[in-house]
Amino acid sequence: MAAPIVPVRTCVQVFLALVVLTGITTAVSFVDLGLWSNVVALGIAGLKGALVMLFFMNLRRGPRLLPVAVAAGLLWFLILVGQTLSDYFTRGWLGVPGK
Repeated sequence: MAAPIVPVRTCVQVFLALVVLTGITTAVSFVDLGLWSNVVALGIAGLKGALVMLFFMNLRRGPRLLPVAVAAGLLWFLILVGQTLSDYFTRGWLGVPGK
């Protein structure tokens, strides 16, 4: 099976979008958003990651099984993050002997 051909114009547009989003990330890092700083930074990083996966990794035009594999990977990632956060948020529930 031949790899799908992505037009050069599309690659350049995605590259420019990534450069602009990197500039926005840098600009936002100098603004104090309080608790929202991490949320905005992760949102922009997620958008950049989605652009890379969709266009440069050919998820848009690839075989139908490829998005299923990516969705399974994201689901597994969310499970791992959920388990980590459940441990972190419940650390103070039990007393520690000797303290």
